[in-house]
Amino acid sequence: MAQEIAKQEVQQPAGTERIGTRKIYVPQVDIYETKDSIVLVADIPGTDEKSVDIVLEKNVLTITANAEETAHKGYSMSYAEYDTGDYQRAFTISDEVDRDRIDAVVRNGVLTVTLHKAEKAKVKKIPVTTH
Repeated sequence: MAQEIAKQEVQQPAGTERIGTRKIYVPQVDIYETKDSIVLVADIPGTDEKSVDIVLEKNVLTITANAEETAHKGYSMSYAEYDTGDYQRAFTISDEVDRDRIDAVVRNGVLTVTLHKAEKAKVKKIPVTTH
């Protein structure tokens, strides 16, 4: 059975205006945690490393990506099931994240952001001894 997943468009906060006419979508994201990092994996088809911006301001990590529309020379679109647009998603991060050690890689429309944990946030095993 095929699962249908609809793209969710970004909701504008009340009292704000969007500049531009392109749709902006919320990319679907999986979040994984290891003992040393938190990893975000976002689906942003139609993008590459030049079209993705990641900004950390205060405690908010914002991902924006511009997807280029695919145009085929000599053809005009008569029917499309997939709508193109840009992507935007924001995450509030805690003090567990080392702000100087955030890595990002985009490959085949999948963005992987690795947020390394700060030393103070890593689990520390305390040895137990006898007297």
